[in-house]
Amino acid sequence: MHHTLGLNRRHLLAGLAFAATARAATGQAPDANTLFNDSVSLLFAAKPKESAESFDALVKLRPQIEPELWQRGLALYYADRFADGVAQFERHKEVNPADVENVTWHFACLAREKDVDTARKQLLAVGNDARVPMKEVLDLYRGQGSVEKVLAAADGGSESARRNQRCYAHLYLGLLAEAEGDAVEAQQQMVLAAGKYSMDHFMGKIARLHCTVRGWKVPQ
Repeated sequence: MHHTLGLNRRHLLAGLAFAATARAATGQAPDANTLFNDSVSLLFAAKPKESAESFDALVKLRPQIEPELWQRGLALYYADRFADGVAQFERHKEVNPADVENVTWHFACLAREKDVDTARKQLLAVGNDARVPMKEVLDLYRGQGSVEKVLAAADGGSESARRNQRCYAHLYLGLLAEAEGDAVEAQQQMVLAAGKYSMDHFMGKIARLHCTVRGWKVPQ
């Protein structure tokens, strides 16, 4: 998600590690750090239902950190718990109000829970996200812009920047197509994010996870 989430996640993990140390000293289990790591591991092991349940246990243990847990929202989406996903991304907006990615996942959950028109009408307000091509992605989710504008923006900058930008572009074009019920377009876009333009960061891995859980083959 947003680059500031890397900082948030480090702060979150530091807090969880502190809690884990305190609980370990008293012999209590499970601890928050273990639950978080297990939840993420289960997600990337293509076990979203189990991942979501593990995140639920984490929220029950440490309810004050729920707004930070955008990773939980992803698990909820892939576990088909769309109403819970909507709520999670709305909570995350409280601590990360300028993240277009949060808007897209909220949209996807709401579109699957209700319909695309409702998702578009209830699109989350968002601050300025300067990352390329998030402006063009946001326009497209608003029902404006075009796929061509997203890809044109993603093709700007250095070669290394372009690969990363194309990964994000195809990921969110694929997510939108899936929300709109176009499985063919969703597969084409997501396979590009997971294959030709693959990245080894969290969201790059999500693109590969998406293809795995949908049964889509990614060319090597």
